Amino acid sequence: MSLTSEDIGGLLDRQEKETKALKRELFKLAWYMRGGITLDEIYSIGFEDREIISEIIKENLETTKESGLPFF
Repeated sequence: MSLTSEDIGGLLDRQEKETKALKRELFKLAWYMRGGITLDEIYSIGFEDREIISEIIKENLETTKESGLPFF
C-alpha cells in the first residue's frame, strides 16, 4: 500500500492533534494535582492510571459543587 503525500500530510496532522490533546490532558491532570505529581511523573504513568486520576478529580469536583465549598 502506497501513501500519497496528501495521505501522509493527513496522518501527520491527525498525529499532531492527538499529541496536543494528550499534552493538554497531562498538563490539566498535573494542575489539578497541585504539586502532588510532577510533569515527569505524569508523563510516565500509563493510560489506565491517568483514567483513574481523571475519574477521582471529576468526582471531587462534583462533590465540591454539591457541597458549595470553595474548590480553590
